[in-house]
Amino acid sequence: MPKIYIIIPVYNAEQYLEECLLSISQQTFTDFETCAIHDGSTDRSLEILKKYQAKEPRLQVISQENKGVSAARNLGLENAQGEYITFVDADDWVHPDMLKVLHD
Repeated sequence: MPKIYIIIPVYNAEQYLEECLLSISQQTFTDFETCAIHDGSTDRSLEILKKYQAKEPRLQVISQENKGVSAARNLGLENAQGEYITFVDADDWVHPDMLKVLHD
């Protein structure tokens, strides 16, 4: 079980998603997993998630029909396996030390 579990609700975020995923994969604290909840996007978000998942083993992708950000977060919580849980939005990018600072 990872120390930190990151949940990312994703809906029509193709413009920002790759930068978000890259910023998470570059964390200095490495004991984490990421769960991206694809919330029925109509853009290329799912394609981007699958492409990134192929090269990032800590990324889990779960798809659902569009139910909104709260339902996506709740689905992520239902699947959470970390000791600690945090949320990142798909249009965010995070500092490389974010998880280290949160953990410490």
